[in-house]
Amino acid sequence: MEFRKLSDEITVSPQIEAGDLEKIKQAGFRAIVCHRPDGEAADQPSFAEIEKAAKEAGLEVRYQPVTSGKISDQDIEAYATLVKELPKPVFAYCRTGTRSTSLWALSQAASKPLSDIVSAAQDAGYDMSGIVRRIANKGRTPTALADATHEIVIVGGGAAGIATASSLLARDPDLDIAIIDPADTHYYQPGWTLVGAGVFDPSFTVNTMASVIPSGVKWIKAAVTAFEPKDNAVILEGCRVVQYKWLVVCPGIKLDWDKVEGLPETLGRNGVTSNYRFDLAPYTWELVSNFKEGKAVFTQPPMPIKCAGAPQKVMYLSADHWLRSGHLKDIDVGFYNAGGVLFGVADYVPALMEYVERYHAALNFHHNLVAIDGPAKKAWFSKTLPDTPEETVEVPFDMIHVTPPQCAPDFIRVSPLANEAGWVSVDQETLRHTEFSNIFALGDVSSAPNAKTAAAARKQAPVVAQNLIHDISGKALTAAYDGYGSCPLTVENGKIVLAEFGYGGKLMPSFPSFFIDGKKPSRMAWWLKERILPPIYWRAMLKGHEWLAKPKPSQGS
Repeated sequence: MEFRKLSDEITVSPQIEAGDLEKIKQAGFRAIVCHRPDGEAADQPSFAEIEKAAKEAGLEVRYQPVTSGKISDQDIEAYATLVKELPKPVFAYCRTGTRSTSLWALSQAASKPLSDIVSAAQDAGYDMSGIVRRIANKGRTPTALADATHEIVIVGGGAAGIATASSLLARDPDLDIAIIDPADTHYYQPGWTLVGAGVFDPSFTVNTMASVIPSGVKWIKAAVTAFEPKDNAVILEGCRVVQYKWLVVCPGIKLDWDKVEGLPETLGRNGVTSNYRFDLAPYTWELVSNFKEGKAVFTQPPMPIKCAGAPQKVMYLSADHWLRSGHLKDIDVGFYNAGGVLFGVADYVPALMEYVERYHAALNFHHNLVAIDGPAKKAWFSKTLPDTPEETVEVPFDMIHVTPPQCAPDFIRVSPLANEAGWVSVDQETLRHTEFSNIFALGDVSSAPNAKTAAAARKQAPVVAQNLIHDISGKALTAAYDGYGSCPLTVENGKIVLAEFGYGGKLMPSFPSFFIDGKKPSRMAWWLKERILPPIYWRAMLKGHEWLAKPKPSQGS
């Protein structure tokens, strides 16, 4: 705990402990404000702990969590109202004190000289140079003063973003396009299932971002913090502004590891793994290949998630290895699914159930993982059977594969682009935003009710590209996305049930049944997954070649 005074009314500090509250009280403070969201770090006391100690000390206490680097104009207004209502002086804290200081500085921008604000922060040990321009603009995001302007701005350099940029350039190579993404690395995420099964080397699924950005496209290596669609502006970290004529939003999905109590601290150790992270997929194979006996648990959180079949794919491949090595008889396999069915498209369930029975896997529906203790080898599930009171079930394990809860990224959920569920609101056919006509969205972040898979993005990118080109030309949007998604369900090493379906669960096979019958396990489908789809991803999809992905006409065209 530190006392870093900004004014007679406000003092800030890095993270405090519950034991510090009595000292804060003795120092004369009358109120505490926490600006740090719970769960940012494993050693961080929860707000509930601080609140309890503050109340015992007779202090007013408030919680205003703010994500680092993403202070919105609304956050500043809320802060000003909060401080006005609290008894003074106020003691505020976050991880380092920077967020608390930034909120104070921005809230003072309309009433104090810039030099006084920056000087006070500097005296307290905080550098406000990253937001000085915003302070000078009375605390508001300066959207009228763009640092860069491009005809088309794409937020997200994953599969959807790169494919869309390439499909746009394939239609018009003279377009002015910028991709905004802070990552140095681009991943072929569908390959991680096979990394976790010892089939692929991890290096096979990774490339540099620079190598996949299409030639001629500007790469803005930064994180987006906010959208100002009425000003055609995207706000970046450090309050930089990029303006656009058309915007494509595809930053992917957030893996919410912190939503499971105890999970971040034990990932990658204590027999706890997940193929949903590049660095952990090899650990999955390490566990599986060395596992001889005990209880193996596989989890699936509530929908929607990235690739709904992935949680059970790892179960099948693991159990297949144990069957072939002669150890399955000594292993108890359990699948714990927050939902009520094995797979959302019923036509594929009979083939999957044959493998569930082959591997003697116990299916536990309506079980959602809520907490885990890695060293103790225990997991806790919320069991919510229909018409039955909710209960917590303790499950021991020797190894556990966790599929994390998932949601839209934070900067999307709080933006004007999001619907009530937090996803970017689009027309499910044209993929154009339902309110802002010069904005399109695709991939995992879109509100379209399709399976969130790379195969869906491969189909969506040409639709967005064609519709955007038509919009630029003042023409009607003619391309329609039919909800296509594909989930190659790896039921054993060498065979796949190739699930292909669109909106409403309609079956949409890409190949004639004599070549690949999607409702049956197929060696040809495995060959497609292992040998054909990776080069299609790197050399076709990301390059704007639309093999089996040409957009279909919309019903209104």
